[in-house]
Amino acid sequence: MKKLILSLLLTAAMFDAAAAQSTITRDSSSRLIESYRAYIGSDDLYNSKGERLTAPWQIIRQDRANYHVYRRRDRGDEGDSFFSQASNRQKLEAMLASGNIANDAGNLIVRGNVWIKVDIYGHGDIGQSVDIHVQD
Repeated sequence: MKKLILSLLLTAAMFDAAAAQSTITRDSSSRLIESYRAYIGSDDLYNSKGERLTAPWQIIRQDRANYHVYRRRDRGDEGDSFFSQASNRQKLEAMLASGNIANDAGNLIVRGNVWIKVDIYGHGDIGQSVDIHVQD
């Protein structure tokens, strides 16, 4: 009886570990809407109140606000039409939660002075997820 209980406990623990490691997968019907490349410079690390941003999605959102609204652009920043709309910039956190970013990429973005490539996926002009890659 003790062996059966132990076996059930081990099976449950393995199932919980596997479930915790699952990844969010993109809707297979999602298509690449747009891609752009941007440099995350010092202006992108602070919001309009001068507060230091601490999450990659916040910094990327600020980068796009700097590009589209404030016209504070780093040399080599590419434009995009998707994040030109404030409502789409507001969705960035949720889109990143449904997308992909490596931990080391997130850490590099928070430090700044790094190039990123952003791929926006969705249906038509409705974004669902973003993939973020740090580039050389």
